[in-house]
Amino acid sequence: MDFPLQNFFSPDEIEAESLRIIDAEVPKPRLFSGDKWQIVRRMIHTTADFELLELVRFHPDAVHSGLQALRAGAKIVTDTEMARQGIPVRRLEPLGATVHCLMNDGRVVARAKAENITRATAAVDVAVDEIHPDIFVVGNAPTALIRLVEHLDAGMPAPALVVAMPVGFVNAAESKALLMSRPVPFIAIEGRKGGSALAASVVNALCIIAREFS
Repeated sequence: MDFPLQNFFSPDEIEAESLRIIDAEVPKPRLFSGDKWQIVRRMIHTTADFELLELVRFHPDAVHSGLQALRAGAKIVTDTEMARQGIPVRRLEPLGATVHCLMNDGRVVARAKAENITRATAAVDVAVDEIHPDIFVVGNAPTALIRLVEHLDAGMPAPALVVAMPVGFVNAAESKALLMSRPVPFIAIEGRKGGSALAASVVNALCIIAREFS
């Protein structure tokens, strides 16, 4: 079967048309509005998964707290290089924000081996001790999210935002539920779905909002 093809000549045109289609396919009244809709819409744009409308969860302070942190030059730590690469410098530099991934850091590798823990767990430990992140972005490893909760329970000040989207079948849903039960601003996906691209898309949406409405 042949389908009509539409001609678009730039990434910006393709993105604008994609967002228009999403808006059309999710008519008002929507479950989310304002900044929350801008974030959820970009998540759908990243995955073409409209089920996210039923799964995204926002702490009441998450958007405001995340935007404030970004506008103040947030230090962001991701649990994967894919998520780090998915948050482009061109979006961060105007805000003075930075993004880091410690998964291949020599200290993390050594700590994980010495303590027989995952690199994701060790990376959270090093980040908490040395970077003091304003925003944690977890798109892959439930062990990273579990370790972050352990630090919070031990008295670590809550970060401005946790993007909690580990994906998979072992402890992914449980780790997100654990985090959401703590008094920390979060944007999360309930259940098994998630991924680095989704987690990065949330930060990208916040960066766009932070610049457009600063």
